[in-house]
Amino acid sequence: MSAIAIGIIVLAVLILIPMAIKILPEYERGIIFRLGKLVGVKGPGFFLIIPLIDRMIKVDMRVVTMDMPSQEATTKDNVAVRVDVVVYFRVVDPVAATIKVLDHIRATSQISLELFHKLLIESERNELINLERIGSILQDRINRETISWGVEISGVTIKHIYLGDNLKCNICGKEVSVTKVGDGALNCCGQEMGVIK
Repeated sequence: MSAIAIGIIVLAVLILIPMAIKILPEYERGIIFRLGKLVGVKGPGFFLIIPLIDRMIKVDMRVVTMDMPSQEATTKDNVAVRVDVVVYFRVVDPVAATIKVLDHIRATSQISLELFHKLLIESERNELINLERIGSILQDRINRETISWGVEISGVTIKHIYLGDNLKCNICGKEVSVTKVGDGALNCCGQEMGVIK
């Protein structure tokens, strides 16, 4: 074997070995495709793939915190509301999150917004005051949609609910155009309103 051939082989080995060696941290998994066909899940830690034949897609398994845009809607009993909510989710099936949906984070965000808005217009004002109940219902509804994508909703937090329902002030009797639920509701005289706490 000529020196040129040996040099080419050595060069090819030096190029291919780094391509074959993969190391993933504890919070990531590697989805392996061999010639386009799903082979399985690798990681965390050290493993090898076949260079130029295998393709790896990384999936982050950590919890994602999604601060959703404020949603405005009109409830079933015709009350204008604006709600701030945070959704927490994580991948529990990296294969499904890779092959069943193009972008599981964007898809979860969009379905969360859609279901959130639907929940608001289906609810009545008095139902929205119970923040824990609304968060629990929303979590269950989103989870039913996303679990088939390998995504689990680990929590939903309703930060604030603003009710534009023209409540009357307890002190002077004037109408209050916006009432904040969550951190305590103040009327126009600066006193906490007894009806919403």
